[in-house]
Amino acid sequence: MIRHTTKHQKMGWVLFLGYLALLVYFLFFAESFGRSESARSGYAYNLTPFKEIMRFWTYREKLGMRAVMLNIVGNIVAFMPGGFFLPIISRRSKKWYNTVWIGFLFSLLVESAQLVFKVGSFDVDDLMLNTAGAALGYVLYQAVQHARIWRRQHGRGKEKK
Repeated sequence: MIRHTTKHQKMGWVLFLGYLALLVYFLFFAESFGRSESARSGYAYNLTPFKEIMRFWTYREKLGMRAVMLNIVGNIVAFMPGGFFLPIISRRSKKWYNTVWIGFLFSLLVESAQLVFKVGSFDVDDLMLNTAGAALGYVLYQAVQHARIWRRQHGRGKEKK
């Protein structure tokens, strides 16, 4: 299996595993995100779509824009690298729906683990935002691929006559 991978795939795997390690750290262990022992005080969950997003937006003045951005934009940005690296390391993920599906399943795994281990909270809004992040990561991957192909055909290396 490893013998048949390209240099880009090998580098993609290294970066993807590094990304996963950082993601696990921030989601389960980083004290700056309320992951200390004292914060593990029972189950917390939200099963109502857009409830937490609307709460953060409604109380943005009291919570502060940093908290709003960390919750909404942070959940999207946190899963973008996954959506970017999956098509590099897996042929199946070259199709957008496979990448989005894997992003959703991974997000569901993370949210479920947070619920079971009482770290953070299970939030359907996070599922939606994380899945959107994986989709945007895939869009970024496609943009980079198209730019590389365009440069190869029109740009670098060709002299104008």
